[in-house]
Amino acid sequence: MKHKPKEQTASSSHNHMLQQAEQCQIRGANQERVVRGRQGLLDEQTSLHAAEIFRALGDSSRINIVFCLLKQELCTCDLAAITGHSESSISQHLRILRQLRLVKSRRSGKQVFYSLDDTHIRILLLVCLNHLSDEMDQHEGLGKMLAIFEPTEEGSWRRDDTHAEEKRKRV
Repeated sequence: MKHKPKEQTASSSHNHMLQQAEQCQIRGANQERVVRGRQGLLDEQTSLHAAEIFRALGDSSRINIVFCLLKQELCTCDLAAITGHSESSISQHLRILRQLRLVKSRRSGKQVFYSLDDTHIRILLLVCLNHLSDEMDQHEGLGKMLAIFEPTEEGSWRRDDTHAEEKRKRV
């Protein structure tokens, strides 16, 4: 019979302890929390749309494009030169981002300039980048900013109706 090296035994013991720490030691869900949690779930359409946005932003090339557009509007040629991708590749990425209303375009003569569609996209990327840097002194300001996006007492999400109307006109 072969014996496992002590490292593997210690490692497997450590993994077992981690698994136990991640699981409830008391079985059975708390009904109040379950009811509250179910009431707070997003509807299926909203969940799907949010997942599409995160899927689109899950591509590092598209994240770089969005990051470039945080600071200024750019044309496809500019974005290709900045990111080192072909114009064709940039166009395909922009098409996906435009379909999800993450970026918008503006024609000026023979050029088409792209910019972020609205402030929400800017906030989404900045929160992500802040999470990556995880600097504690920035968390307080983020908490205040994110309070804007808390659900109302009726359970719906706060929105700026002027902004929503502006978006409907563009579509």
